[in-house]
Amino acid sequence: MVSFTVRMKFASEDRADIAEALRQLTGASRKEPGCVSYIPHQVEDDQDTIVIYEQYVDRNALAAHRETEHFKQFAVGVLFQKMRERNMENLIALA
Repeated sequence: MVSFTVRMKFASEDRADIAEALRQLTGASRKEPGCVSYIPHQVEDDQDTIVIYEQYVDRNALAAHRETEHFKQFAVGVLFQKMRERNMENLIALA
C-alpha cells in the first residue's frame, strides 16, 4: 500500500478554480482501479490550504494515476500552476 498526503497553499482569489479542479480530479481518481482512497480536505482555519490524503494499492497504481488524462489536466494543468507552496509526506501504516 502506498499512502501519502499532499499539502498545497493557494491564493484566495483561486478558490473557485481550485474547488472545481479538485471536484473533477477526485471523481476521476476514485474510479481508477488502483486507487484505494483519494480525499481532499480544506484546512479548517486556513481556507487557502488544501490537504489531499491518497492511497494506492502499490507504486504501479500511483504511477498509473500520474499518467492519467485527469491528473495531467487538473493536477498539473490547474493545481500545480496555481499553488504557492507544496509539501508531500509519505506515510507508513503502523497497523
